[in-house]
Amino acid sequence: MKLFIASLALLLSLAQSFAQSFRPPAAPLVAHDPYFSVWSFSDDLAGSETRHWTGAPHPLHAAVRVDGKTYRLMGADSRRSGGPAPLVQKRLQVLPTRTIYDFEGAGLHLTFTFLTPALPEDLDVAARPATYLVWEVRSADAVERQVELYFDATSSLVVDNPYQPVVWSRFKLGDMEAVRMGSRDQPVLEKRGDDLRIDWGYLYLTVPPDSSASLIAADRDEAWQAFQEDGRLPLNDELETHAPARFRSPALAAAFDLGKVGAAPVSRYAVLAYDDIFSIEYFHRKLRPYWRRKGATAADLLASAVRDYPALAGRCRRFDEELMADLRRAGGDEYALLAALAFRQTLAAHKLTADADGTPLLFSKENFSNGCIATVDVSYPSSPLFLLFNTRLLKAMVQPILDYAGMQRWPFPFAPHDLGTYPQANGQVYGGGEKSEDRQMPVEESGNMLIMIAAAAHADGDASFADRYWPTLARWAAYLEEKGFDPENQLCTDDFAGHLARNANLSLKAIAGLASFARLCDLTGRAAEGERYRRRAREFARRWMDAADDGDRYALAFGAPGTWSQKYNLVWDRLLGFNLFPPAVAQKEIAFYKTKMNPYGLPLDNRERYTKLDWIVWTATLAQHDADFKAMIAPAYRFAHETPDRVPLSDWYWTHDGRRRGFQARSVVGGVFIRMLADPDLWTKWAARGK
Repeated sequence: MKLFIASLALLLSLAQSFAQSFRPPAAPLVAHDPYFSVWSFSDDLAGSETRHWTGAPHPLHAAVRVDGKTYRLMGADSRRSGGPAPLVQKRLQVLPTRTIYDFEGAGLHLTFTFLTPALPEDLDVAARPATYLVWEVRSADAVERQVELYFDATSSLVVDNPYQPVVWSRFKLGDMEAVRMGSRDQPVLEKRGDDLRIDWGYLYLTVPPDSSASLIAADRDEAWQAFQEDGRLPLNDELETHAPARFRSPALAAAFDLGKVGAAPVSRYAVLAYDDIFSIEYFHRKLRPYWRRKGATAADLLASAVRDYPALAGRCRRFDEELMADLRRAGGDEYALLAALAFRQTLAAHKLTADADGTPLLFSKENFSNGCIATVDVSYPSSPLFLLFNTRLLKAMVQPILDYAGMQRWPFPFAPHDLGTYPQANGQVYGGGEKSEDRQMPVEESGNMLIMIAAAAHADGDASFADRYWPTLARWAAYLEEKGFDPENQLCTDDFAGHLARNANLSLKAIAGLASFARLCDLTGRAAEGERYRRRAREFARRWMDAADDGDRYALAFGAPGTWSQKYNLVWDRLLGFNLFPPAVAQKEIAFYKTKMNPYGLPLDNRERYTKLDWIVWTATLAQHDADFKAMIAPAYRFAHETPDRVPLSDWYWTHDGRRRGFQARSVVGGVFIRMLADPDLWTKWAARGK
């Protein structure tokens, strides 16, 4: 037993050491939704100003004062030459719910943690737009030192552009205080688009009741200067509460006087929260955020965040430890680190809202692409995360599309592409919209919807959700039966590659979609209909193997010898147990892919050297042997670790040099969790918690 415990401790130590060597392209700090999303784009937290995922400045600052001397922890503070030096950063670790920085210097060891309780099995907690900023300080040499801590959040977080005026105020909440800031004009849900920041609602900063803590809403320069001089904030809030962020630096600031700190760790935390009041316009109705569905207010949000901190800190630590262990079991260390980086990014590209009856509705934003809302072929690649942790979230994501497709205004026999441009979900804007089939994705989106709904029913052991939308699902299945096997000149989800006729991978999606519909028929008591569609799927699978065969691989398109592509849609045949294709099909593809690897991964197909991170993991999941899976993951991990493009994780990049081709901060990276679905025990274990 002692030997086992010693071996386990060694393995944990090695895993932690490996994790510490990973350099993410950007680190999530405050990551809740497409608007409340702040990242560090540099190796060191004090190496640059923090930014919104779009790259726009969203400055957060933090510092520590030791025996009268100030050191920066976060933020470059580039406006001041000769300002405080940074404390030496020793470690950065990105875990599913926490980003942890360790610093040493001035006789201290300081750990600064950004804790976002993104626990997908608990929607009430996961929906709260509140991140904890947690400091733990101890003497590195047992000598007591006087220590003060500082944090501020600037007005850039509450405006789309720096010329918009902002206002601020202070509130008493029982034995707590809070300061808040927001735009003066509050244009709620008025603008839509991709490269936008929120300019309505309010940013809040609070701390738990603590005589050593102080809060202020003031000019950032004045607060920062006062802290450097004596470790305290100014005594008075700024009373002139209208100021364009461009010409002044309004900020919410907090400071803690820790007194003498010795060898025993001393911990403090603050809560940074954002109340957007209304989140999404859904067919011209304004939807509340999910956490407000029962009438909760910003005061309730802050009070519950402070009340629940001790329990949530423990829950998140255990969640991270257990999930990282299972990720390593499923795919190895490099896979686990990629998945951890993708976790909060995926969730933060969505907004969880409540319909009028309280039903959760989850809306994605197609970040750094076209800004579409509820895009089906963005939901599809991200779906493994939701299938693993909580199918209720997946159903909340597809329900708005199902309801839209059932309206008379949607005239087509195939599934929609989107519901509009974020945050306005008022009807499709992509391609021909509701007026024509031009630039639509008929086979793609119909297959995506059927597969996701069947996968959710598979995880739940229940298809009652599908039964509610049966006429719509049956219409899509009929469309795939007619048009899916040998697709016309259509777009697929990889629309950046252009139209392609007879797309073999798109045909695989149609086949999986028909098998998915057959499974739903079985689960809803429609046995005869299920058998008919299952026979059709088997027939198409047999025809596919002949039509796509090109010797040592399967072609990019039927009738296109000498071509190839990643057949990532084949993965559902394994995950959902359709068994339409013999294992030799996947084995042949994997063997061929191994001959086409570039330094940073497998290209998407023979036409270009770029790839998609999500599809690489789907394709690697086709491998029968762990060694083959890890061999395909290693270059993708290397991309994330070495890419010179310091932005939130991109899913579209060049495999020869690791440069970003396009896209960043998108939800599709949730697709990396698909490897966990290939282990039935792990899928069952985690999905059970979501129920």
